[in-house]
Amino acid sequence: MTETAGFALEAAAVGKRFGGRPRPGRWALRDCAFRLPAGRVCAVVGPNGAGKSTLLALAAGLLTPTEGLVTVLGTDPASARPRVGYVAQDKPLYPQLTVAETLRMGADLNPGRWEASVAERIVAGGGLDRASRVRSLSGGLRTRLALALALAKRPELLLLDEPMADLDPLARHELMGVLMAQAAQYGTTIVMSSHVVAELEGSCDHLLLVGEGRIRLAGDIDDLLEAHTRVSCLAGTSLDPHTVVESRTTGRQLTALIRTSGPLPEGLTAAAPSLEELILSYLRGPGAPDDTTTPAAHQKAAI
Repeated sequence: MTETAGFALEAAAVGKRFGGRPRPGRWALRDCAFRLPAGRVCAVVGPNGAGKSTLLALAAGLLTPTEGLVTVLGTDPASARPRVGYVAQDKPLYPQLTVAETLRMGADLNPGRWEASVAERIVAGGGLDRASRVRSLSGGLRTRLALALALAKRPELLLLDEPMADLDPLARHELMGVLMAQAAQYGTTIVMSSHVVAELEGSCDHLLLVGEGRIRLAGDIDDLLEAHTRVSCLAGTSLDPHTVVESRTTGRQLTALIRTSGPLPEGLTAAAPSLEELILSYLRGPGAPDDTTTPAAHQKAAI
């Protein structure tokens, strides 16, 4: 691995605006900055339209930032491209090619990096007919073929945009296992976007939560969960000096998710939040301060 300072992906004050003349364009991302350590399996989570696909396209070098700097594997995205695998949400493939021709094209485009056995194993696992043309394949089989192309080039960084959206549960479980094996065997950094938390929980160890064009949370998942607590107490109880991410009052009862800053006040009932609770609380509380300074993020994380 050649990533500078152990980071696979970095962003500094990155913004991306679409459109322009005659009217000002729309900012999809704004003032984003983060560092993703190499070797992580990172979930990029957020609602539809939050900027997840834009972020991955910037990392893949398919888009250029309007402002700021993106660094991939210690260099610019274009220079890093041979070492990066990318599967877009619509899985673009050449429809007129057969499965076998598509794999041969992958081998020709990635000399010295192509591992045919990886591609063959993924294709065979789905029962893909090598003589079938891409246009005749179902969405799930096209996804399998696109993942075979991406993984067989043995990428150091693998970017996946909603990769499992059109797979049945059994195929999703199988291919998630393939991805985890890739990460374990080769130390591949995997960045995988989704708006379905359950799809990523248990597989990913790092989180980037995108909301309203910025990163709301960034860091190792265990550290983020440890830094937050779900509490309940009598309404009116002061939660200072802790940061309240989201709170609600029902009758005389106050429940809240807080980012802790020292010991908890007496009289609170506290419990650890689930990952889904943590994510939803930040998305429902857009005014809560972002948490992009966890130790795992090396005190500098936020896209």
